[in-house]
Amino acid sequence: MNTPIRSEALYRAADLRLIEKAAAEQPLMQRAGLAAAELGSELCRSQGGAVLILAGPGNNGGDAFVAARHLRQRGYAVSVVFAGDASRLPKDAADAYQRFDDDGGSALDDIPSGSRWSLIIDGLFGIGLQRPVAGRHAELVAAVNALAVRDHCPLLALDCPSGLDADTGKLCGATVRASHTITFIAGKPGLYTADGPDHCGVISVAALDLDAEHLAPAIARTIGSDLFAACLHRRAKNSHKGTNGSAGILGGASSMVGAAFLAGRAALRLGSGRVYLGLLDPQAPAIDPLQPELMLRRPDALLATPLTALACGPGMGSGDEALALLEEALTLDIPLLLDADALNLLAVESRLQNALAARAQRGLATLLTPHPTEAARLLARDTVLVQADRGAAALELASRFQALVVLKGCGSIVATPDGRWFVNTSGNPGLASAGAGDVLSGMIVALLAQGWPAREALLAGVHLHGAAADERVAGDRGPVGLTAGELIDGARWCLNHWIAYGR
Repeated sequence: MNTPIRSEALYRAADLRLIEKAAAEQPLMQRAGLAAAELGSELCRSQGGAVLILAGPGNNGGDAFVAARHLRQRGYAVSVVFAGDASRLPKDAADAYQRFDDDGGSALDDIPSGSRWSLIIDGLFGIGLQRPVAGRHAELVAAVNALAVRDHCPLLALDCPSGLDADTGKLCGATVRASHTITFIAGKPGLYTADGPDHCGVISVAALDLDAEHLAPAIARTIGSDLFAACLHRRAKNSHKGTNGSAGILGGASSMVGAAFLAGRAALRLGSGRVYLGLLDPQAPAIDPLQPELMLRRPDALLATPLTALACGPGMGSGDEALALLEEALTLDIPLLLDADALNLLAVESRLQNALAARAQRGLATLLTPHPTEAARLLARDTVLVQADRGAAALELASRFQALVVLKGCGSIVATPDGRWFVNTSGNPGLASAGAGDVLSGMIVALLAQGWPAREALLAGVHLHGAAADERVAGDRGPVGLTAGELIDGARWCLNHWIAYGR
């Protein structure tokens, strides 16, 4: 993750169906099966080894039959278990089944015993799954998951692991846990968020000789450096601390000063020329002994300071003082980021919601950075419902509050008020640590303070946050036990590396 990646288009299943319809005269299934066979050949641990393929009752099964035919022709010992009815296959899948049969292949009713597999291919169900995987299909899913572990072999899913909702990343009953997924035409959001990353493994996209974005506009994108490349420029030699902005952090109530310190340290090391902390704790220290460059003051003094961006919420608490300070902060004519307790106050205080609406009418940028529970409070619904469709929840938040939003979590979702959304693919479980969100807030407010446009600052901050965790893990510093404070230097290294070499 040290080298920035480019964004890629993402489509929900319904939009993919429109693309497939527009390209109906092209041999998409033949191309998909061939692409799967080529990847399978690369993954197979032994030339001519035993390959187990599950073929389902629809077009995903057709892709599997095409892949099986090509792998047989390449000398692999292929066993295809067909979990469907040949007489009820869609036309293209029926043709693929017949060609496989004509080529000497035979479909089995069950997984043969006694074999050690070099590769397993999941072609049971693709995108658009409408019901939970259960019964006989669930038994097959459980069996191939266990066999892949037993035989230490790759498990390749075609288009989407069976049991995973390709639109949302939600699990639908028994689900294949693939080591690799080859997805066709374009990416799908559910592969990259919620439970998708734990079940897809390494994802590759086979475009099938189609230009999806020419046929239909993408509903979303992954986050890549091309979305903020214009901001990745070297600093002028003739610059000073004032050139690089003044970031403020409002938070740090009693027993939570550390959250504000983490945000402030992140803002400083991500390049803000000056960083001011307004700490609510009346017993707060006058200096951060680990980062004496931070300027600590009372909250009212912070709000009177000429800032270029302000983050509110890290360790802020939810008392009357926090409410009054947040209401005042919402009147400032600078980019404003709301996190943690600031979001919890916003969820229950109508006057804060009115002040936020007034900011939007004045064209002032506001960024919200909720985790799923905070998002649920803002939407007045259950966290489970937020997680069931993270993309829709993030879009609803952005529309309701007319703000830029990142819904944090596995595959963080960035959404904008105009209906665009983005899925982040950087990061690892090391981010599941206390204070990681405070560090993210500090990173984003640093970019805002330096004059980055709000959308680009949010996209870059989210992507950089994950990249920093990846950089730390690559250096054997996690993911288990990775602390929020360790992310800060990783983020600084990644940002400078991107500016120097990678944009």
